Amino acid sequence: MPVDGRLFDCEDPAVWRGIHGKYWTVIEAKSAVKGKTSGKLLQLDKWFQEELPAAILARSQRSLTHAELVKIMEWKLTKGKFRPRLQQLIGSNSEEAVQSSTSKAFGLLPDVQAAITELCKLKGVGPATASAVLAAGAPGEVAFMADEAVESIAELRPVEYTAKHYALFLQKMLHKSSQLNKVDGQQDWTPHRVEQCLWAWAVANQIQPSLIQEFNLMDGTHTVTNQKPEKRKTADEKPSKRLKTTRS
Repeated sequence: MPVDGRLFDCEDPAVWRGIHGKYWTVIEAKSAVKGKTSGKLLQLDKWFQEELPAAILARSQRSLTHAELVKIMEWKLTKGKFRPRLQQLIGSNSEEAVQSSTSKAFGLLPDVQAAITELCKLKGVGPATASAVLAAGAPGEVAFMADEAVESIAELRPVEYTAKHYALFLQKMLHKSSQLNKVDGQQDWTPHRVEQCLWAWAVANQIQPSLIQEFNLMDGTHTVTNQKPEKRKTADEKPSKRLKTTRS
């Protein structure tokens, strides 16, 4: 089923905020249809969105442990396409290599492309997994390269798992977050939050459209009907004023 790309073209912050408020509902719905792994996605996503960022920021230097990198891959494969070979490759990295590479990568920010290049030196890590690592520790600067989010932008289809394609995607996330912050009084939009909205919109349309039926994006109209207040807020960082996205 093609990904519905109407949300990305929407400029109404009320619609975006409403969709973001549905994020955990969509996670729960997708987690419920995972068969034998029912409930696993919800648990992993809460860890990735809430516990892991707090753990990274609590360290004197931002970095990941080997166990955290392995769990990020488990989260990524549970949330998206399952590729067991990647889990094996990730596990083959040493503790020292993981901590050294992730520490260097976070230190290279805001040059995201240089950070991506550094992380891709690890076994089993490509641009998408590297973006997940960086988004966990710097959501104000980086968005996770989720297939559904990328495919929500017509000109980025089909997804290519390259540093160049990720740079194009990140530029879109930065532009949209900046655009929303200009018209939304709360000014708390980040690349990662925009990506979460695109993922939630795409997945809800695929598995349970009724979850987002209150949002009318037909025929260029961007309205919200019977919108409920957002129940959960994430501790996103404020977006950086300037970010390098050129290839290294």
